[in-house]
Amino acid sequence: MTSTVISYQEKVKSNKIEMVDFYNEATEDYKFWSKDYNMHFGYFIPFKTNILKRDTMLNEMNNQVLKRLKFPSGKALLADLGCGMGGSIRFALKKNKSLSAFGVTLSDFQVKKGNELLQNLNGTILKENYNKTSFSSNSFDGALAIESFCHSGHRKESFKEALRILKPNGKLIIADAFLKKKEEDLCKGGHYAYHKLCNHWSLERLGYINDVILELKKEGFSKVKVEDVSFRVAPSVLHVPFTIIGFIIKKIFRSKNLKRESLHNLKGSFYALLSGLHMKSFGYYLITCTK
Repeated sequence: MTSTVISYQEKVKSNKIEMVDFYNEATEDYKFWSKDYNMHFGYFIPFKTNILKRDTMLNEMNNQVLKRLKFPSGKALLADLGCGMGGSIRFALKKNKSLSAFGVTLSDFQVKKGNELLQNLNGTILKENYNKTSFSSNSFDGALAIESFCHSGHRKESFKEALRILKPNGKLIIADAFLKKKEEDLCKGGHYAYHKLCNHWSLERLGYINDVILELKKEGFSKVKVEDVSFRVAPSVLHVPFTIIGFIIKKIFRSKNLKRESLHNLKGSFYALLSGLHMKSFGYYLITCTK
């Protein structure tokens, strides 16, 4: 009898293919989410960011990550592990003129378009897997992973590679959603939203935050600081339903059909909002890891 059980390796390979196709085809949609092509959620600070202007919150997330990297004075080198269109890189390079940066992505579209947007800035996007880069060991002063490690399941391979390329005392900042409970302990509604989210956004899984902390320390990071910033992120998540409606109306008025990948993106956004409502099961964290 032929086994119908899919191996872990096959699942990872399938997810990788789906994820690359998703970003090759749906990245243009993110211009509707962010004029700066920030492919992540935001960080709200009263009287500093405008809750009605999404990009102020999205760029503040970039700012919060950059602050935690604490680059030394003078020249420094940054790695963006899963850089998307390079929105975070561009923000960092414009804010810190002494900085140089490399980003990695598996999407051909993101490499092409991202490098066009990086013209006249000291940054480059390469087509590489952040779990196995071509970078030399001990070469970067800091690294960031904003909502990217979830695509390979917040696994040790990602943490190990980040540790390898960082200089001693270099920092990795992870900004992402994580499970507050083990998957098997999620309620029925949380379990449903979680699996729909992973399916539509091509996420292998979300890591269980306690296991992620232990794994980061096990891989060799000397200090791991964890901040639950769910309430800071929530205002940008609440933009999701209005963005979905606006995007669909825009497509209708332009008499354009929605791509399969765009539909997945929109559905994933909805389930991100639904998951966020299960606050005992899901949280958004900023994790600062020091080599």
